Amino acid sequence: MTEQNEPKTTTLAETKSYMLWKAEEPDGETTYHMELNNVTLHFFEEEWKELLQLLSDQK
Repeated sequence: MTEQNEPKTTTLAETKSYMLWKAEEPDGETTYHMELNNVTLHFFEEEWKELLQLLSDQK
């Protein structure tokens, strides 16, 4: 793969066991990734925003 086809990744938050990062894909799509030990959840931008809204609604 050429560098043009590689996503640009950014770490959003990280602890010893968890990591949140986003990838800006060459096609313009932004995806978000939540690594929880050996499980990784992948979200499209709309899904990520909905998850953040869900979490912010918790009291």
